Amino acid sequence: MHLKNSKIIVIKIGSSLLVNDKKEVRVKWLSSFAKDIRKLKSKNKKVIIVSSGAIALGCKRMNYNKKNLKLDQSQAIASIGQIELMNLFSKTFAKYKLNISQILLTLDDTEERRRSINAKRTFENLFQLGYIPIVNENDTIATTEIKYGDNDRLASRVAQINNADTLILLSDVDGLFTKNPKVFKDAKLINIVSDFNKDINNIDVKGKTKLGSGGMNTKIEAAKICNLSGCNMIIANGLYLNPISNIENKNNCTLFLSKVSKLHARKKWIISSISPKGELIIDDGAKKALRNSKSLLAAGIKKVNGNFKKGDHIRILDKSNNECARGLCSFSSDEIKKILGHHSKEIQKILGYITKSEVVHKDDMVEI
Repeated sequence: MHLKNSKIIVIKIGSSLLVNDKKEVRVKWLSSFAKDIRKLKSKNKKVIIVSSGAIALGCKRMNYNKKNLKLDQSQAIASIGQIELMNLFSKTFAKYKLNISQILLTLDDTEERRRSINAKRTFENLFQLGYIPIVNENDTIATTEIKYGDNDRLASRVAQINNADTLILLSDVDGLFTKNPKVFKDAKLINIVSDFNKDINNIDVKGKTKLGSGGMNTKIEAAKICNLSGCNMIIANGLYLNPISNIENKNNCTLFLSKVSKLHARKKWIISSISPKGELIIDDGAKKALRNSKSLLAAGIKKVNGNFKKGDHIRILDKSNNECARGLCSFSSDEIKKILGHHSKEIQKILGYITKSEVVHKDDMVEI
C-alpha cells in the first residue's frame, strides 16, 4: 500500500540481514528479496539498493572478528568484502533474470553538488539500460562511514539526488517504537510519523548489532533528510522472508511522511542560492517556453556571462537583462558557449560526447 504510487524506490539493507551472528550468509533471505525486487520491476518501479555488508563478508572470508578490527584494517577487509558482496548479489539476482551494477559512493559524492549530478546521470542511464544499481559506501577510503556507521544517511542522500518517492530502511526491528522493544515489553510500534517534534521526542533510539555499525539514531537522521526532500521513508523489519512484500501486505512498519512535495523542496533550495555563479541571456522564444514550464534548450541561448561548472546555480535573463528564472545548469559555461544557438540534436557532434539535451531542466529551474 505504501509503495503503490512510488515510481523510484531506494532500499537500504543492513549487514545483519545478509550475514547472521554466526557469520553465515542468509542465502534463502536474499533469494526472497530478489523475488520482491523482480515484482517491483514488473510494476515499472525503478529500484536502487543501498547495501551494507562489505566488512561483514570480508570478516567472514578472513575469519576475523569485526569488533577487534582497527580502522585501517577495516578498510582492507572492506576491499576484500566488496568482491564477496557483489558476487553474492550477482549470482542470486541472475537466477531471477535481474541485472545489477555497482556504484561506490561516499558522503562527499552526495554532498558536493557537481559530483551528485554526475551520480544522478549514472543512475538514470542504468535505469534506461534496465539495470538495478547497488550502492555501497566506499569503505576502503571513507573512514568516517566505517567509524560512525552512516549508511542510513548515505541511503537518504541517494534517495534525495534521485528524487526518490520512498526510501525503505530494512533493519532487524519492525520500526520505531515508543521504547526499546528489546528491553521494554510494553513498547508500542509507531506506525506513522507525520510531525517529527511531536511524534519522536523523548524516544530512546540507541542500539546496534554486532555486524552493523548504525542504530535507530542514524535512521532518524535519515528520515529528517527525506522529510526535507519530499521523500517518504519506511523503517521495517527485513529479517522476514520477502521483506518488501511483507511491508505491502501487512503494513507492519513505521512510515515517515514528508510534508513537502519533491519539486517544492528542490525548487526552494534552488531559489535560496545567495550567489549564482553565472548568467544565461535568452531570446524571446526561450522566454516564452520558460513561461510555459518548459526546459531551457541551447537553441534559445544568446550569450553566456561568467565562468561556471556543471551543476552550478545560474541566473537566466531576457534580452533586456531582466531576470526570468534561476536554475541548476547541466553544462559548464565553456560547453554552453560552444552549443548556444544550436539545435539539441547537434550537441553530441559539437561536444564530441553524449549528454543531456536540456541546458537547464524544468525540474531544476524556478521562475522569478
